[in-house]
Amino acid sequence: MPGLDEVRGAAHGLRGRIHRTPMIESSALDELFGATVTLKAELFQKTGSFKVRGILHKLLRLTAEERERGVITVSAGNAAGALAWAARDAGLPATVVMARTAVPAKIEAARAYGARVELVDGDLVGAYEAIRDERKLTGVHPFDDLDVITGHGSLGLEVLEDRPDVDTVLVPVGGGGLISGVALAAKLLRPGIRVIGVEPETADVVSRSLEAGAPQRQPTARSVADGLAAPVCGTHNYAFIRDYVDEMVRVSDSAIVETTRLVMSRTKLALEPAAAAPLAALYEGKVVPRGLTASVVSGGNLDVSRILQA
Repeated sequence: MPGLDEVRGAAHGLRGRIHRTPMIESSALDELFGATVTLKAELFQKTGSFKVRGILHKLLRLTAEERERGVITVSAGNAAGALAWAARDAGLPATVVMARTAVPAKIEAARAYGARVELVDGDLVGAYEAIRDERKLTGVHPFDDLDVITGHGSLGLEVLEDRPDVDTVLVPVGGGGLISGVALAAKLLRPGIRVIGVEPETADVVSRSLEAGAPQRQPTARSVADGLAAPVCGTHNYAFIRDYVDEMVRVSDSAIVETTRLVMSRTKLALEPAAAAPLAALYEGKVVPRGLTASVVSGGNLDVSRILQA
């Protein structure tokens, strides 16, 4: 497993290439959630999500032969945009495999950054693997990759550098890439900090994996927080979460929707539902506040027509 030196090295390599996103406080949110909350605003990151951290770090570490073949990933949307942007920046051809039912704005974003988008029905992972092997492309897994995890660790470093008084970090969880990196950095810097992952009740493959004692699959995962509906728990991610995360909690889709609306109303931040999931855990009382709580606002690529419908 990578250590703190590797995370710091990743952060150094990303410096100047991506944004150092702000920590935002809101007295209205403190009153709403009955907690002292600070938001790590990754919705202001390049491509509108945290995903560029890990994916760009991965691309920077590819060999010349891997770069020449071109890169491919599979994604609900944000990883697709991140790979497309990072590959364009690096001068690499990129292919992304997405569900035909993915958020249209996320599909168009990947195309706008120059990626070849393959829309498929059914087994996304199977389609990704088949296209990768047939075209001899270099696979960039969106979460189950040590370089991707290490790149995401840069977010954890920034949280504790900017707010060393943070007691609890809340992180949205899909396949586990983001929380793996954040928890690694946070726990190695301050072992006593509390790291809590939050999943939708209907897309809880990581919680199921921890309960089963091994990575599980959940091909039927669905949620209004589309970015968290991962069909599998990554093998590497399972190990990091098992070793570094204090607790996993599940929240309802209805709480995610209501929290998204409340946060948008109180702060004017256009966060996507996946980014609201950690705050939904406070809203539903699934997490007991303790000291200063940092919540990772993971992205802002929301489908406005879906989340704001009456």
